[in-house]
Amino acid sequence: MRRVTPALALCALLAAAVPSQAADRLAHRDSYGTKATYEAGQSARTYQRPPAGFTPVFTENVSRHGSRSATDGEDADLVLGLWDKAQAAGQLTSKGAEFGPTVRALQAAMAKIGYGNLSARGKQEIQDTAVRMADRLPSLFESIAAKGERIDVVSSGQGRAIDSANLYAGALADTDPDLESLIGATRTDKDLLYFHKAAGGAAYRDYIANDKRLAETLESITDQSRTHKAAYSVLRRLFKADFVDRIAAADQVAAAEAVYNLYAIAPAMSGESPDGEGWGMQRYISRSDAAWFGYLSDAEDFYEKGPGFSDSDITYEMAGVLLDDFFKQVEAKRAGTGELGAELRFTHAEEIIPLAALMGLPGSTQPATPGQPYTYANNPWRGANVAPLGSNIQWDVFQKGDRYLVRMLYNEKETAFKAGCTPISEGSKFYDLDELERCFGRS
Repeated sequence: MRRVTPALALCALLAAAVPSQAADRLAHRDSYGTKATYEAGQSARTYQRPPAGFTPVFTENVSRHGSRSATDGEDADLVLGLWDKAQAAGQLTSKGAEFGPTVRALQAAMAKIGYGNLSARGKQEIQDTAVRMADRLPSLFESIAAKGERIDVVSSGQGRAIDSANLYAGALADTDPDLESLIGATRTDKDLLYFHKAAGGAAYRDYIANDKRLAETLESITDQSRTHKAAYSVLRRLFKADFVDRIAAADQVAAAEAVYNLYAIAPAMSGESPDGEGWGMQRYISRSDAAWFGYLSDAEDFYEKGPGFSDSDITYEMAGVLLDDFFKQVEAKRAGTGELGAELRFTHAEEIIPLAALMGLPGSTQPATPGQPYTYANNPWRGANVAPLGSNIQWDVFQKGDRYLVRMLYNEKETAFKAGCTPISEGSKFYDLDELERCFGRS
């Protein structure tokens, strides 16, 4: 987790383009980074219709698991350890007095569902996404049922990805009982959907562990006076000045980061909150401080998983295995060798983020020039947009005779393919498969 440019710069840029209330909302969402909860990107009523005579014959996706609990209890343990000491010393502020019981309740809720497991919200996100897929392509799933085509379901093999796959498949089956027998049991393909930890990610793992430039860049972004000021501000909301002043500067940053991490995960756990009304963690960290720590989190993800440095593709080259599979499935459908009506994949941010960079999806097209660190002012990359919890990429395939068109949805928003790919007409979101093969160097 690291960051560089003040949130005010982002707000100023947004305010110039959108109404101030919308700009405020967007900037606030950014502060959650890749822990932002899922929002479908487009209303189904606004999708373009396929050209006359084209019918859907295949669909495929890759989806990040839904909203989840924190992967461990370390952040809560750290801040509660400080809170207990401050309480015993009479060093809590009025907000701080409320903070401890709230964190204990949140921690208990996460432990109950299991650290790293899907929350109630995450389960609903995944099921709703499946239902919307069926609603978008009713004739496709009617055809799949009539022809008895299989629907393949594959995951990374990690618990929350398996659970997401099973929930998605179950919700899809509920839309039409005739689909249930056609949906295969969820299988595991680590090389495809957990590639950062598989054999194909060996060079990437070495980069994360040993690259000096990466380490120095992230350290320079994090170790700024703004970070230390924000950390002090976060802790002063909870503890009196005498108590905070006795905490070493590095420990202040670690403690404030833990508070931020609890703030960031709380919306994903809204279904487990008292009466489902949310945890109110925003009361314990100002918007500007949350924005700063959110930026630090985005900077880390940008350099470790996203576009990274302009002279290197180490962070996303390994995602080629997943992009290849997208093409292979569509090409098999065209060749008549594929038996599937749909291919459904479930994975993690560590796969969605590099795939977005490799594909040149919106927000992931601009790497950072060495010597000019990533900031919100000089780069559009935002974790909350690129890979929120439940994020997904989908290709829908339409056929007319021997011609095949592909439409891409990114977080359920119709999205143009990368620069250099030409749609069938200006402004269209439909592309000839032949053109995509040319554009991506497959022909």
